[in-house]
Amino acid sequence: MKSFHLARATAAALIGVAVMGMSAHAEIKNYEFQLVQPTVKAGADRIVAVRLVDKTSGKAVPDAVIFSTWLDMAPDGMQEMATKVTPMPGTEPGTYRFKATFGMAGRWQLSLGAKVQGETGAVENKLVVTAEQ
Repeated sequence: MKSFHLARATAAALIGVAVMGMSAHAEIKNYEFQLVQPTVKAGADRIVAVRLVDKTSGKAVPDAVIFSTWLDMAPDGMQEMATKVTPMPGTEPGTYRFKATFGMAGRWQLSLGAKVQGETGAVENKLVVTAEQ
């Protein structure tokens, strides 16, 4: 009889762990990057600022670890037009800034990957920045 209760308790614990794992995985979808300004001037050393937001509360999320940045002209069909992205200090909590050269006017795709402290998984977004003359 004791082994039956032990098996039930083990099964209940495994179900609990599985449910907790699914909810933690789903929570990362509650975060997204948003552009502070959707346009920049074409040229060298332009600053692009983004805000990482918790969509459930609307609050900015500070102290995320940005592990991936990529900027290219994929929205205009020119993926080969890529440029270096350099992280810059943020001006307020939850805002992340990057310096890049926008070699020509057009639509540029900023791809970002980040880890949010206390969450499982990564936030990954692709944002379109328009470079103007």
